[in-house]
Amino acid sequence: MTEKREESHTMRDKILQVLRTNLLIILMIIAVIIGLALGFGLRNVWTPYETRKIFYLRFPGDLLMNMLKMLILPLIVSSLITAMGSLDTNASGRMGLRTVVYYMTTTFAAVILGIILVMTIEPGKKGSKDITKTGKPKEAEPLDALFDLIRNCFPDNLIESAFQKQVTTVGNKTVTPKDTSSKLTTVLNSTLANLTDSGNMTGANITDNSTTSIVVETLDVTKASGMNILGIVVFSLFLGGVLSKMGEDGTPLVKFFECLHVATMKLVTLVIWYSPVGIIFLIAAKLVEMEDLATMFEQLAYYMVTVLAGLLIHAFIILPVIYAVFTRKNPFSFMLGMTKAILTAWGTASSSATLPLTMRCLEENNDVDPRVTMFVTPIGATINMDGTALYEAVASIFIAQYIGVSLGIGEVIVVSLTATAAAIGAAGVPQAGLVTMTIVLTAVGLPINEITLILSIDWFLDRFRTAVNVLGDSYGAGIVEHLSRNDILKPVEYEVDLPNKQEKNGIHPPQINEDNCETKM
Repeated sequence: MTEKREESHTMRDKILQVLRTNLLIILMIIAVIIGLALGFGLRNVWTPYETRKIFYLRFPGDLLMNMLKMLILPLIVSSLITAMGSLDTNASGRMGLRTVVYYMTTTFAAVILGIILVMTIEPGKKGSKDITKTGKPKEAEPLDALFDLIRNCFPDNLIESAFQKQVTTVGNKTVTPKDTSSKLTTVLNSTLANLTDSGNMTGANITDNSTTSIVVETLDVTKASGMNILGIVVFSLFLGGVLSKMGEDGTPLVKFFECLHVATMKLVTLVIWYSPVGIIFLIAAKLVEMEDLATMFEQLAYYMVTVLAGLLIHAFIILPVIYAVFTRKNPFSFMLGMTKAILTAWGTASSSATLPLTMRCLEENNDVDPRVTMFVTPIGATINMDGTALYEAVASIFIAQYIGVSLGIGEVIVVSLTATAAAIGAAGVPQAGLVTMTIVLTAVGLPINEITLILSIDWFLDRFRTAVNVLGDSYGAGIVEHLSRNDILKPVEYEVDLPNKQEKNGIHPPQINEDNCETKM
């Protein structure tokens, strides 16, 4: 009798331990279910046009997004500078090369997978054709976007880059030529011909001594709202590398950023426990504001199936296989450890906002070295967008199929290359892929206004591709740590020991006293 009672107590203790360990995951799953149920339930009471009610409903979710975005800047800066300052230059260089190669490889693999699926299923030639077009997409030239990407790597004002980034704006102005030389006349006539062909103005001709006014294109670099994460990442990498080279002279600043990182991760813990509440209202508000879910899903069913199939294959086959090949470890147990981050990514649709939780899950659940996590994940949240790249490739070819444009092998290759490049430049914020997809459409000569075909369903697919983006970042950290294990075994002067981080491979890293942020050996 006593033995049975002891077994019962032991079983109960095990169940309670499992529940305590996975409480946050359970709460997030419940939050997703409640959000879906609340959204569908309110659709029977409210209409999509009751914007004030929807605005109030979304308020708790807006608070979650604000808190997560608030932590992005201190987390990226502190983690990258600390990681670079903790590694010798050769080790960080090799780790950086492995990181970039992995991200480029998986992104290109996602694009190829998306192209194969969309060319096989041909969703644009099936289903209902009565798709309502809404909204007006932003025009983008591929070369302008490339220059913007490079320009933002080197911001002119570091403080300003925390809330603004540089973009190329295109406009028109009227010009009345004063020089009537034959050479200028020839140039202006050529300009007129180009403008006429592009539909910017009707046909005209300039002769010598003419005073005809023409409309010419103007380009200017302006500031747009939104954090320039790429510029902050580049600055942090270089500053951390310089501190590493400085040795003892750089010690005070490295310790400062170590302390900042530990404090930021403690703030992350507080936000994480609020995230289930925010996720409920983010999902519910999005469902309520959609006008006709049934018709939308019916019209775009084949397109959704194609995108989701690609994302699932990439997440559950390609990425796990790559991880297993390089690490010889179980990829699905690793994926299980990232459940909290994946659910948060699905709920918020922002890989940048999920970054704090991604780092925490890697270090606590999958025992990834903090130096690797701090180095790899901020870069991944900036340039690694596997799900976005796959989506852009599928969406562009779907649009071509829908409007009856046949793409040759050359155009398909251009789609693969531009989708990969555009995904690198996509911001880790909700529906950023829509902006960069105009680059892909322009590159193959497709009308960018046709992007409105998929606007109604983009919010739904955005959540899944964001989850895949975060999973790809996480696997990258695990692979880079395994390949860099000999580099990180080397003794370093500075190292962050985050809470609950276990000692690995016999390494005894210096401990940080979180009360005064002093490093103790």
